[in-house]
Amino acid sequence: MSQSGALMGFVHRQRRGAELFLLLIALAVGIGAYAAVGLGVEGTIPADLIGYGGWLAALIVAAHVSVRLLAPYADPVLLPLVAALNGLGLAVIHRLDLAAASERGFARQQLIWMTLGVALFIATIFFLRDHRTLQRLTYTSGLLAILLLLLPFAPIIGNDVNGAQIWIRVGPLSFQPGEVAKLLLVVAFSGYLVQHRDALALAGRRVLFIDLPRGRDLGPILGMFFVSLFVLVAQNDFGSSLLFFGLFLVMIYVATERPGWLVIGGAMFASAALTLYFFGAKLGVGHVVNRFNIWLDPMAYYDKSPGSFQLVEGLFGMAWGGLIGRGFGEGMPERVPFANSDFIIASVGEELGLTAVMAVILCYGLIVERALRIALISRDGFGKLLAVGLGSIIALQVFVVIGGVTGLIPLTGLTTPFLSYGGSSLVANWVIIALLIRISDHARRPVPRMSAEDADLDSEMTQVVKL
Repeated sequence: MSQSGALMGFVHRQRRGAELFLLLIALAVGIGAYAAVGLGVEGTIPADLIGYGGWLAALIVAAHVSVRLLAPYADPVLLPLVAALNGLGLAVIHRLDLAAASERGFARQQLIWMTLGVALFIATIFFLRDHRTLQRLTYTSGLLAILLLLLPFAPIIGNDVNGAQIWIRVGPLSFQPGEVAKLLLVVAFSGYLVQHRDALALAGRRVLFIDLPRGRDLGPILGMFFVSLFVLVAQNDFGSSLLFFGLFLVMIYVATERPGWLVIGGAMFASAALTLYFFGAKLGVGHVVNRFNIWLDPMAYYDKSPGSFQLVEGLFGMAWGGLIGRGFGEGMPERVPFANSDFIIASVGEELGLTAVMAVILCYGLIVERALRIALISRDGFGKLLAVGLGSIIALQVFVVIGGVTGLIPLTGLTTPFLSYGGSSLVANWVIIALLIRISDHARRPVPRMSAEDADLDSEMTQVVKL
């Protein structure tokens, strides 16, 4: 059999049994970490361990059963990775609740948000039977994404939190529309690039061995640049701005295979960042400028404005944790402001050590790797770009957050996917995994074979002409 024939004849196995085995390991991580928190902090196993563990197990089993019934050929590794990260995050948030003697119970609220996320995960798989139907919503998704980005400026529901205008508040509930906007932008970018990638791939002038795009094709990247600049200036949100623009650059590069787009996009964003750094005070983005100053010399601002207390305490905690960590209850992660959201990776590093941080990063790397693998085996261009975009969201967000906590880049206001406390982020990320599950099921599912009658009819209707 020829190589092409062997590839066409290859059939993926369902591997639901392997997924179930990995999910049992993920549940052991989540429930075991929760029990270790009780032993380390209070010296006894938590009284609600059975109820908590049962709730967590019910959610994971429900997600597994939905995949088994509705997407049997889906990737078997994605769901266990997400379950392990989510379970570990819940345990760390519970540890911080005990340290702060919080009556609010952030871990309990996070478990409720996880319940909603799993419910939307199941609903997405159930109602979206073919990801290609999303291509019809290309321009609708783009319009809705822009409206969601503008929603925090609404006069009544708009809410400013720590200098960033990225939240809306309806009664007691707060929500970050940008988390949904990033999903819609991926759908919009995928549909647009599938339709126009041939034109965007045409080469223009060649500079230093790089073919730059034609000037007439710069409209999309200029439009996305101004959207990102609006997010940076108007919302004081450097992280989301970098995420949106970086997402578009990655997707247009994958669609066109032209590195010139990366060169032009990187130069545009770097020039805008430098301009805002030197003239940010006059433009009203002092919040972003302060974060750059703290990043350049965090110790100089430890006890004065703009304060770098959060960053420095996080670095001290991770240094104190060392390779294997202090252990649950033996550190002081509560010293870091917003340790359960923006700086949860610092809490992991302090009490579980560099080893656990590396394991967490490896889990994120595997999620991105599976997304790219799904893109490679996908049978349609829209699915390929959609999988690449969804994987890029996870990769860029992890890089921006962990890079900021470790001092690699300036701090941002993004959350660590599946680990950090935050309902809007957690729910949106569960929907991302649902979309990847649906695309992988379509890509791994066996191609329908023609019956003998159809094959005979096809051979009779096909005429081969040699020129």
